[in-house]
Amino acid sequence: MSKLRVNAFTLSLDGFGAGPDQDLSNPLGVGGEDLHKWMVGTRTFRQMVGKEGGTMDTDEEFTVRSFENVGAWILGRNMFGPIRGEWPDENWKGWWGDNPPYHVPVFVLTHHPRDPIVMEGGTTFYFVTDGIRSALEQAKAAAGGKDVRVGGGVATIRQYLQEKLIDEMHLAVSPLLLGKGENLFAGLDMFKLGYQCTEQAATPLATHVIIKRA
Repeated sequence: MSKLRVNAFTLSLDGFGAGPDQDLSNPLGVGGEDLHKWMVGTRTFRQMVGKEGGTMDTDEEFTVRSFENVGAWILGRNMFGPIRGEWPDENWKGWWGDNPPYHVPVFVLTHHPRDPIVMEGGTTFYFVTDGIRSALEQAKAAAGGKDVRVGGGVATIRQYLQEKLIDEMHLAVSPLLLGKGENLFAGLDMFKLGYQCTEQAATPLATHVIIKRA
């Protein structure tokens, strides 16, 4: 059965999944990029950005797992780009260039309609204006029986958690304090929502935890 998953989503020790003040120079907010040191050295990530080499360790194992059996993605609008409000034009097509790393349909949550964008490598961005459940229905239909991965950001994951729609989360907790930004768990009673930790593994750059809905 198709699952709704979060994978390789990195948090600071104080629970922030992104820093403040996102803009073109700081796609993950100020300080946010430092959260992801555990991933950028892995073989999988280096291949994604056209480089050779990389680690073959626990961090790599979790990176590989994050892409397995994914048939579609859901993204919040901030994960697609820094533009707010109405789309000023059709020029912005994501952070990742002509060949994004998804290679499957991607459903972007937004309040502002936009025509689909067909990219290289099998990625097509679809813009969903009628809420998280509609995006999930469309993504599951497009996934063809595979899982749907929620890429973020924090606000999008929180909405799906509050509705008890996420089946499984892989969080990588970085040994870093951000102090402010977007906090994933603020105000959420994860135990009451029915979630529990089922797996954990520590590396020098992250503590990996798997959280599943009972």
